[in-house]
Amino acid sequence: MRIGIVSDLHGNTAGLLRAIELMGDVDEVLCAGDMVTEYKFSNPVLEALRAREIRGVLGNHDIGLLGPNGARVRENPAVDPDLVGYLGTHPYSIEVQVGGGKRLFMTHASPHAPHNQYVFKGSSELKRFAEIDADFIVIGHTHAQMVERVGKALVVNPGSAGQATDPSNGRQLSCAVLDTSSDEVVIHDYTVDPAV
Repeated sequence: MRIGIVSDLHGNTAGLLRAIELMGDVDEVLCAGDMVTEYKFSNPVLEALRAREIRGVLGNHDIGLLGPNGARVRENPAVDPDLVGYLGTHPYSIEVQVGGGKRLFMTHASPHAPHNQYVFKGSSELKRFAEIDADFIVIGHTHAQMVERVGKALVVNPGSAGQATDPSNGRQLSCAVLDTSSDEVVIHDYTVDPAV
């Protein structure tokens, strides 16, 4: 099974659509959160996610927009309330069976409290991921790519498909494709025209 992975879209429709194109023929696409930016909603991003049935989890920006601080954004007449409702249907984490009965766990940042922790290669928080009973763990939040084996789990952070801040790939956008049979992860780095 081939799974496309995006994260941290931050309302960048062109970044999401280019990622979908680069990932090619995949069985499913997952989004590890931050579909929007806390103070700016994106009808086109949510429309694209819903139309393609991309399964996702809430990120800190999504939670902020849905909370009390996001009221002014949600009340903007240009914001589609149906799409705000759709955003609100996403859980904080998901655990699913993928190719061959393997378990995939996805959340935006750390699965351990406090849940907004940034998890980087070599961090003590990453080592705690060995406690999670999963074959694959998908996270986002840092905008930094990571493919690391922690205990039995392969931890994948695809970087950001919407807001390029990772110096390790020249501050390009990125997405990932996970092959659940071989545990191979291919990261795609790319740029998009910001005017699109």
